[in-house]
Amino acid sequence: MVTRAVTQLYDDVLRPSGVRVTQFSILATIGRMREANLKQLEGTLAIDQTTLTRSLNLLERDGLIERSPHPDGRVKAMRLASKGARVLEIARPLWAQAQDQVLRELGRKRWADAQRRLAHLLHLAVEKRRSRRKRRHMPARSTTPKRHTGG
Repeated sequence: MVTRAVTQLYDDVLRPSGVRVTQFSILATIGRMREANLKQLEGTLAIDQTTLTRSLNLLERDGLIERSPHPDGRVKAMRLASKGARVLEIARPLWAQAQDQVLRELGRKRWADAQRRLAHLLHLAVEKRRSRRKRRHMPARSTTPKRHTGG
């Protein structure tokens, strides 16, 4: 519920730019990295692949990002389109306004505490996701019990 309220605050402030805070985060990350593939974005933004792919498809449809050639044709590399760079220029100061509003309402100490706690939760979520992936990619163990041969 708190997350939804904070997201709504950022979305309201970002409205004139035409993007939501989740889209802004993706655009800002791609802009910072110059070019990013799905795996890099998933790891950096801690967004599941399905949600990220859907968001990337919408951003590409709207002309904000574009695919860039990658030596490995299986890799989906993305970069900001010129329209995306313009939107990001409009959105950055709006995002900063929202951030300032949150800081004013919470205070710097509470904000720093909230960031620390959220960073810890993010770390736990990323570790959990990694351990699930490892289990998925591990060879199946034999369920046949081993027999003891004397001794």
